[in-house]
Amino acid sequence: MTSLNSIEKFADEQILVREITHSINNEFASAISVVSLTAARSNSEEVKRALAGILDRLHSYARVHRALQMPSQIASINASEYMRALCQSISQSKLESRGIELVYAESPVELSSERCWKLGMIVAELITNAARHAFGEGGGTIRVELSSTGAFIECRVLDNGAVRGQVQPGQGTKIIEALARGLDGEITQIFGPNGATSTLVFPAR
Repeated sequence: MTSLNSIEKFADEQILVREITHSINNEFASAISVVSLTAARSNSEEVKRALAGILDRLHSYARVHRALQMPSQIASINASEYMRALCQSISQSKLESRGIELVYAESPVELSSERCWKLGMIVAELITNAARHAFGEGGGTIRVELSSTGAFIECRVLDNGAVRGQVQPGQGTKIIEALARGLDGEITQIFGPNGATSTLVFPAR
């Protein structure tokens, strides 16, 4: 009975997450529509250019959100292509305007859609943390590496920034660690004056 209740609870949680995701998608679509309509009605070229920049940013945010949606079905997918598209969207939405370069180094990796989704959530959080804490006004570089070593997948996120002050684990760290456990994997993080390295290792299946 306990096992059945757990399964039903998990199914309910999945439905809730998908409903929230659907609502957020609608909000993005509404915001994009309003900005597009405002740009079309404006007679000012300066306003049109400014709104075009906002539209590009909104579309990039929406692509990141779509990439991080919980998959509706389990299937084997090309994790390298998924991560490339995710990194590109994150770069366009959050990093380029701050002078932060995001480099993605890949090798062929196949994963189930569910495990790839969890990997994407972890990487997105690590990139966001690096952009928030490691860089000042001068920009820098974040590098994401994904590789397969036998029965295990390794993903590393490196930056050449410098964490200001002592690193205090926050909500983001708890989310990353929970997702790593969901992959039956482990994550280690090393912070130094010349950058940080986060390494996630987990079984391919």
